[in-house]
Amino acid sequence: MFFRLIDRYDRALELIAIFFHLHACRKLADGRIVDGVTLSRREIECLKWAARGKTAWEIGRILGISRHTAAYHRDNARKKLGVKTAIQAAVRLALSRPSFFT
Repeated sequence: MFFRLIDRYDRALELIAIFFHLHACRKLADGRIVDGVTLSRREIECLKWAARGKTAWEIGRILGISRHTAAYHRDNARKKLGVKTAIQAAVRLALSRPSFFT
């Protein structure tokens, strides 16, 4: 009975799955979108520390990652946002959310 229902409504179930996936993706990205660009949680963390004047080495120590990884995330966020410096990227992030430094 169950499998017959699945066969009967396979197109509808496929559409439901697609809409569920799109909805889940939007929910997971909430709070990480800056000017239409989705940043990873790590990119946001690195930008927050960069805004506080921390170097890639210091950010790496704080987050428990290498200096190169911290620089990668910071620079990747900068490139995604289309700015030249990490501070400019941090300012764009700060302007996009009132609770940036909390």
